[in-house]
Amino acid sequence: MLVSQTSSRGGRSGTRGRGQHPHCTYCNKLGHTRDRCYQLHGRPPRTAHVAQSSNSPLPQPLSSSASQASVASVAQPGNASACLTHTSSLGPWILDSGASDHLSGNKDLFSSITTTSALPNVTLANGSQTVAKGIGLALPLPSLPLTFVLYTPECPCNLISISKITRTLNCSITFSDKFVILQDRSTGKTIGIGRESQGLYHLTSDSSPAVCISTDAPLLIHNRLGHPSLSKFQKMVPHFSTLSSLPCESCQLGKHTRVSFPKRLNNRAKSPFELVHTDVWGPCRTASTLGFQYFVTFIDDYSRCTWLFLMKNRAELFSIFQKFYAEIQTQFNISIRVLRSDNAGEYFSTPFTSFMSHHGILHQSSCAHTPQQNGVAKRKNRHLVETARTILLHSNVPFRFWGDVVLTACYLINRMPSSVLHDQIPHSLLFPDQPLYFLPPRVFGCTCFVHILTPGQDKLSAKTMKCLFVGYSRLQKGYRCYSLETHRYFISADVTFFEDSPFFSTTSESLPVSEVLLIPIVSPPDAMPPRPLQVYHHRPRVVAPLPFAEAPADSLPIPSASPAPALPSPNDLPIAVRKGIRSTRNPHPIYNFLSYHQLSSPYSAMVWPF
Repeated sequence: MLVSQTSSRGGRSGTRGRGQHPHCTYCNKLGHTRDRCYQLHGRPPRTAHVAQSSNSPLPQPLSSSASQASVASVAQPGNASACLTHTSSLGPWILDSGASDHLSGNKDLFSSITTTSALPNVTLANGSQTVAKGIGLALPLPSLPLTFVLYTPECPCNLISISKITRTLNCSITFSDKFVILQDRSTGKTIGIGRESQGLYHLTSDSSPAVCISTDAPLLIHNRLGHPSLSKFQKMVPHFSTLSSLPCESCQLGKHTRVSFPKRLNNRAKSPFELVHTDVWGPCRTASTLGFQYFVTFIDDYSRCTWLFLMKNRAELFSIFQKFYAEIQTQFNISIRVLRSDNAGEYFSTPFTSFMSHHGILHQSSCAHTPQQNGVAKRKNRHLVETARTILLHSNVPFRFWGDVVLTACYLINRMPSSVLHDQIPHSLLFPDQPLYFLPPRVFGCTCFVHILTPGQDKLSAKTMKCLFVGYSRLQKGYRCYSLETHRYFISADVTFFEDSPFFSTTSESLPVSEVLLIPIVSPPDAMPPRPLQVYHHRPRVVAPLPFAEAPADSLPIPSASPAPALPSPNDLPIAVRKGIRSTRNPHPIYNFLSYHQLSSPYSAMVWPF
């Protein structure tokens, strides 16, 4: 569309008499006025398509005053023809990159409209010209107010100018083959979504289920799933396939890495448990709540499904591998063929080597100081630790819960698409008949309330216990929760979650008030003259025999006729005064009982005489 200036005065608009030199108050240059300043309003787009109107020799940008309204641009030819053939009673708003201003032919879409004497001319895409009948405010969406919308009854559709909306609302617009997304630049919030139809992008209304997806929703699901990467997150939740990024600060803190080495070709195993990768991680400086400092992982090369076991020391590796081997044989009726590990000593103990030889398992190990030869297990442990670190930083959970975080990370990673498997899920590849999640995933570290099922509770006592959510049970259909009051783990299905309320605040975990030692602040005493030193000598106490019989316990003592003056009690004096002057001289010095006369001359020279 083309909007040109009409003037209420006679003659041609925009012409000036001879000798007149207009001055711009914005750039302080001659030859134009403020309302025509390109530095303030920008150059008009598509100036080559400006309509040749006798009333408008130069296009003018639309300002807040209706008497100065002007914009110059035309719609694209393809969009214009489609717009003119649109007859569905002025349907939805259309996002048009060729329109110079917002236009609407439906007066009911305006929330407020005014008419002035100086309204611009509008050139439609088919070449016809008309005059705008009003200018006002329209609200296609509550988050998308449109100001200075021209009311043109002859316009067959409602146009939103891309150039004007990006300038007035400070938003960015992303086009794809099916959608267009409008996002606020300052907050990143989506303020509008459009759909492509017949070559035009129609702004969807609030009633549409695909409009105005809040940025909080993908972040919440991203936190529930254990902070997966953007590509895996979009494959798991196709509803957010149009997201260009996830502004997760915890991922930046926990997963930021350097540029990786080039990938090498690696042939996957052809069947489950044909090759198993393993590696031990630890020790952790902070022991877990149950005293663990290590963990060991076993990764199936075919499905990339991971088993993780916590250990208190490296000596437990052999017993854990025996249990893992028995579980694979019983559950899958398959024997492990090859075990690949690094060159750590716990993998080459005598019992471990004998067990491998007895069951015919080939033990492939990496060379010394060559961890890249065990790259699958090393990379898996790195993925687990990075995910656990990210969850810890996001939830502010103390480091002593690292064991629960690592188990939760392993549970969630097994249910994420893997690029090595061509975006297949390890758990679904190894367990095709089982559901992906037995329980809905929850945000780790959030506040939860576990229903108390212990009999004999008081009828007026609380029915739930406030706990910390720490993961999922492997063998039970319930959530794992930890009570900081009783220091116990609970596995229950009757749990209520406050996922938006982390159990620990952003500050570090503080000690109880009873454990904090308060240091008293003693103010210096005022300057006083020194008191005279009083020395008391210890004298033996003489007990005189009583001349009278012992009085009964309930009788009162008879006062003496001439009582002696009472001296202050020695116990009331300071200890330095009460003890008097002490001497450190030994009455029997040791040098009186030593003799150096029997020593030889070399030894006598080494002895210092007392």
